[in-house]
Amino acid sequence: MALQINIDNGGTLTDICIMADDAVRKTKVLTTPYDLSKCFFEGLQKASGVLYETPDVGRLLEEVDLIRYSTTQGTNAICERKGPRLGLIIDAGARDLPVRLAEHDPEVYEALVGDRVAFLDAAVVCGDSADVDVVKAINQLTAAGANRLVVSFGGSAFREVEERFRKVVLRKYPRHLLGAVPVLYGSDLTTDRDVVRRTWTALINSFLHPAMEAFLFNAENRLRAYRTKNPLLIFRNDGDASRVAKTVAIKTYSSGPRGGMEGMKSFARLYGMSDVVAIDVGGTTTDIGQCLNGKVAEVQRGHVEGISVSFPLCEIMSAGAGGSSICKVVNNRIVIGPESVGAVPGPAAFGRGGKEATITDTSLLCGIFDPKSYFGGGMALDLDRAATAVSLNIAQPLGVGLDDALLQMEHAYEEKIAVELHRFTKVSKDTVMLAFGGAGPLNACGVAEKAGIDRVAVPKLAAVFSAFGIGSCDISQRYAVALDDRSTAGLGEALAGLKLKAARDMFAEGFAEGQYDIEAWLAGEMEDGSELSCPLADGADFPPELARASTVELGLRAVKPLRADAGKAARFAPAQVATAAGTRKVLSRGKGRIDIPVYRLADLATGDHASGPAIVEEDFFTCHVLDGWSFVISDAGDIMLNRKA
Repeated sequence: MALQINIDNGGTLTDICIMADDAVRKTKVLTTPYDLSKCFFEGLQKASGVLYETPDVGRLLEEVDLIRYSTTQGTNAICERKGPRLGLIIDAGARDLPVRLAEHDPEVYEALVGDRVAFLDAAVVCGDSADVDVVKAINQLTAAGANRLVVSFGGSAFREVEERFRKVVLRKYPRHLLGAVPVLYGSDLTTDRDVVRRTWTALINSFLHPAMEAFLFNAENRLRAYRTKNPLLIFRNDGDASRVAKTVAIKTYSSGPRGGMEGMKSFARLYGMSDVVAIDVGGTTTDIGQCLNGKVAEVQRGHVEGISVSFPLCEIMSAGAGGSSICKVVNNRIVIGPESVGAVPGPAAFGRGGKEATITDTSLLCGIFDPKSYFGGGMALDLDRAATAVSLNIAQPLGVGLDDALLQMEHAYEEKIAVELHRFTKVSKDTVMLAFGGAGPLNACGVAEKAGIDRVAVPKLAAVFSAFGIGSCDISQRYAVALDDRSTAGLGEALAGLKLKAARDMFAEGFAEGQYDIEAWLAGEMEDGSELSCPLADGADFPPELARASTVELGLRAVKPLRADAGKAARFAPAQVATAAGTRKVLSRGKGRIDIPVYRLADLATGDHASGPAIVEEDFFTCHVLDGWSFVISDAGDIMLNRKA
């Protein structure tokens, strides 16, 4: 196996998965939100130490074949509304468009655009006075505080109008002048006929672009200084990867969680599971998805924070509950999140200035965490600070003792995730819950009980499972164009045009024609609002079933396959009783503080099994096995938790 480094940048922790010589190793570093390149290179430094015993980034970057990177920073930027002030230029004949855009999410629209909107008649843009009117519109928006502009016209000729607008901008605001302002055109990204979707796609992309560009190009330049032989690959939310210069900002949105979904597909295939729901619990959010019969749901028109966009996206729901989510009392009940203390200052137990109560503090005070071994022994935890945070923020407002407050916090946390799980997925008697992320296995049994699930799987790589998941992605480029001419000749001409674009872009990725595969399809929006997709072969006629579609879009994917499906299978079969490494005094539900066995995952063998209450832990995750549950280790080293009848 080639040496591969997969990095998943989360809001609190950055996970690193090292794949070499058919072995997988892992490590983590704290995310540095003020400078993502810092934790990126700290991760590489730590990874080199794992590989070579003594850190040597230069050697690592000389020997590495692939570096893949995914991030939740786009998700966090939208959630926190942190980004540039956008100005929007639209058709004067669509004065209701701002209202239609705001209907999707008034808060996001207000944060991104607000009242920075200019109206221009399409006929004026194409007329003799275009220079004057375009300059007036741009000056109006920049004077109102906009530092990036989005241009999105409606009507059937929107591409021609936006192209005319572009020519005026290039004449009046040439890029070599300091007065140039970044302008993004909706038609640059998509030819989607729906002007609301197309405009939102452009707005979100423009909002995410500056921060992602600054970090990714900075990281790539620093890598280039080491003379790395292969480019940095960015994992996208469509499940594939591409180099930095060929990645669209909006496709980095939710790319980290998508890595977890790719890992879930591989896990389900390994164990022959037909119905798997995933909870990917990090420091800030719990990402929820479902894999049915080997497939993760993907829709032709995806959603960003509930806003419909023009690109296909995997259906993943993010709930504001994680290991660093703030727990507070509102109206005499405990509320979890969505606010998070993140990595800085972090939970009170981290001793970095955090004063809010979190589930991390709860788990420490309940005795589930060992303050000395947490985070592989690399981060000491402070019991006194955690106790103060829970007492002041939870116990005193509720008028209960510390232990009662801890149990109520656990219940509220598990209940929130279980409710969100049911809201987004369909749970059946055959459903297996896959718990991963640094905080995923911790309360998995409690979440499963409240969700009515009797089997929980915990991968041995749970702590870096999303980073592991992105390691199987292919390199690809995707294209889509509205198909106006529905004849076979029109289809052939449009397909040839997309293939030409693919040839250019894949050459930039390092692959000549014949070294990558082509997949093509037609997607139609039917009169009843449903979507119909038809795969295309070379020379295919226009499918008659799409003749009545309101809109038809031609899609194409150029892909260099990197996935290696070895057809492996694994199973969970109890053999011998596991041997505990020690005991820990843990606050139980109904029995007070009792001694329970602690099992080190690294010491357990295939078929080892035991009953709860117990703790199974490794360097970067802890699994609390509740009373009434048992666990068994598979021949691949993963954990299955079973609830007794």
